[in-house]
Amino acid sequence: MPMLLKRLPILLILVAAVAGAVLLRDRLSFQALAENRAALLAFRDAHYGQAVLVFLAAYAGIVAFSLPGATVATLTGGFLFGVFPGVAFNVGAATLGAIAVFLAARAGFGEAVARRVQAQGGAGARLMEGLRANEWSVLLLMRLVPAVPFFLANLIPAFTGSRLVPFAVTTFVGIIPAALVFTSLGSGLSEVFARGETPDLGLIFAPQVLGPLLGLAALAALPMVVKAFRKGAV
Repeated sequence: MPMLLKRLPILLILVAAVAGAVLLRDRLSFQALAENRAALLAFRDAHYGQAVLVFLAAYAGIVAFSLPGATVATLTGGFLFGVFPGVAFNVGAATLGAIAVFLAARAGFGEAVARRVQAQGGAGARLMEGLRANEWSVLLLMRLVPAVPFFLANLIPAFTGSRLVPFAVTTFVGIIPAALVFTSLGSGLSEVFARGETPDLGLIFAPQVLGPLLGLAALAALPMVVKAFRKGAV
C-alpha cells in the first residue's frame, strides 16, 4: 500500500495525459484561443488579479498533467499580459508544473529505477554517474536545446537520480529564452487575429533565434568540456 500511494500521483498524471491527448486537443488549441479572445480580455480587464491566478493554475496544470496546449498557453500569457510580466508568469507556471511531474515520477518509479541501475552496474551505472557528475550542465542543456521535448526533460532527471534544487533552478533559467520568444510572439497576436492568420511557431528554429540558443547551450556544456579535458590531462 505505501508503494501504491507513492506511485498514485504519476499514475494519475499518465491517465490524465492520455485522456487529455484524446479529449482536449481541440479545446487547448490556437483556434480555441482565437474564438475566446474577447472573453479572455474582458475577464482580464475586469478581474486582473483573478485572471493572473487562474492563468498560473491552468498553465501549471497543463504542464503537470502533460496535457496538449503548453505552447498555446505560452502565447496566451503574452496575449493577455504582454511580454512583461507575461514571460514571468509563463516561466513561473511552467517551472511549477515541471517540478510536480518530476517529484511524482521520482517518487513513483524514479528512485527504484535509479537504485536498480546502480546495483546492476555496467554502462547504465556509468552513464548515471556521468550525468550526476555534470548534473547542472546536463539539466540546463536539456532545457536550452529545442530538440528535447519538455515532458521528456521533466521525466528523464527523475529516472537518473537528479536532485530537486538543480532540476528546479535549471528548469527556471533554461526555459527563459524560448519562453521570451513565444511570449513576445503572443503579445502580437491581436494583429495576427485581425489578419485572420496563425502565428509562425517555427520561429524558434529561425537562425536569429536558434543561433543564440545554441550559443547558450554551448556555454552550459563548457564546464563538462573543461572537466573532461582536465581529467584527460591528469
